[in-house]
Amino acid sequence: MSKIKTRFAPSPTGYLHIGGLRTALFNFLFARQNKGNFILRIEDTDQERLVTGAEEKLINTLQNINLKPDGKIIKQSDRLKTYQAIAEELVNKKLAYKCYCSTERLDKLRKEQQANKQVPKYDNHCRDLDKTEGDKFVIRFKIPENKIIEVEDSVHGKISVKSEDLDDFVIIKSDGFPTYHLANVIDDYDMNISHVIRGEEWLPSLPKHKLLYDALEYKLPTFIHLPLLLNPDKSKLSKRQGDVAVEDFLSKGYLPQALLNYVALLGWNPGNDQELFSLEELIKAFDTKQINKAGAVFDLQKLNWFNAEYIRNIIKSGGDDYKNLVKLTSDFVENKTEEVLKLFGTRINNLEELKELSSFLWQLPEYPGKLLVFKKSDETKTKLGLTSAYQVLEAIEDWTQENLNMTLAKVVEKHELSPGDVFWPIRVAVSGLEQSPSPTEILEFLGKDESLKRIKSAIEKL
Repeated sequence: MSKIKTRFAPSPTGYLHIGGLRTALFNFLFARQNKGNFILRIEDTDQERLVTGAEEKLINTLQNINLKPDGKIIKQSDRLKTYQAIAEELVNKKLAYKCYCSTERLDKLRKEQQANKQVPKYDNHCRDLDKTEGDKFVIRFKIPENKIIEVEDSVHGKISVKSEDLDDFVIIKSDGFPTYHLANVIDDYDMNISHVIRGEEWLPSLPKHKLLYDALEYKLPTFIHLPLLLNPDKSKLSKRQGDVAVEDFLSKGYLPQALLNYVALLGWNPGNDQELFSLEELIKAFDTKQINKAGAVFDLQKLNWFNAEYIRNIIKSGGDDYKNLVKLTSDFVENKTEEVLKLFGTRINNLEELKELSSFLWQLPEYPGKLLVFKKSDETKTKLGLTSAYQVLEAIEDWTQENLNMTLAKVVEKHELSPGDVFWPIRVAVSGLEQSPSPTEILEFLGKDESLKRIKSAIEKL
């Protein structure tokens, strides 16, 4: 069996879309599982849509998310002469032709076809020209007449199209650059790509690609078209409904492991109830036979669940992953990074949430005095609880959570109060909030001086 080779072939026209990440991941998993190669190819032939810096961002994002390609990164713009020479060969063999039609003529033709309720397609005006008509032309592939084109896809089965339903498509544009159709077929052949794993949006182009493979006498790779990614309302996943760029999620403190794990389950089913997979486990479990046909819904709530699970598990387990998590956290919290992470790590969906959750630690928010009173208590008991707590806290030296807990519990017992008369007002006094980590966690974090200052200010509110 020949070596397995897959490729991820993005266009540098912006950020890496979640759908692009899934395509890259599935190509990576399949190659690694089969001890093959995973190649990155930059498809930069659409010069008008190129975005400055997008290529570098794309490469960096793949590195940051641990999908490192093998070998040299291929750029289509470096291979123009190859595409042009092969297109000329097709023209010489009468399998393609030069088309001199102006944009105006093509626009007029399209409008007429639409007005007549016809499917817009090229009318083969230049197909049999025996002379040149100027310097500006495109090269079109000549669709064979009266033919059924059949091609197999691993997910969708046999695709069958009549040649009369296709039009003579452009393979070289007027700027001399190839279209996707020609460039990707030539590149996949030259790079010995064994499996083409790409999005379902390319499925309608598959018969055209089959015709090109046949015309060029190339062996067909195995095609695997991945299901569409959808918004929860089943529309196609798009920026209009929120973040869809991988960089957006990373910049909000979603972990690469969580993103990869969640994206792997969009359109692929492991065949059991397991949801949490390391990259190594995904490589072992991945099976192209378990890729679904139906579109997969991208659910932010589910991604939040994955990310929260990863953050909790990493905090619990420690090790290198924990060190990396602390390092990532420092992008969101400047002071006492590790302590903030321990304080809120079990309460967050992403690291960006730490900014808002921890803001009270640096600046106590304004709050009304009545918030200090627990719902089953009253102002008298609250004042007694707070002032008694202040007195004993002022005297202790061992400012640890364990000792603080014991000390406050003794205040409850000594004055025959309920925990709500002591622990609740302390929590509000040091956080200014109704919901926060436990009062003793906050006391330990703030230290003695700041804690006492906040409790004294709370007593004054009563």
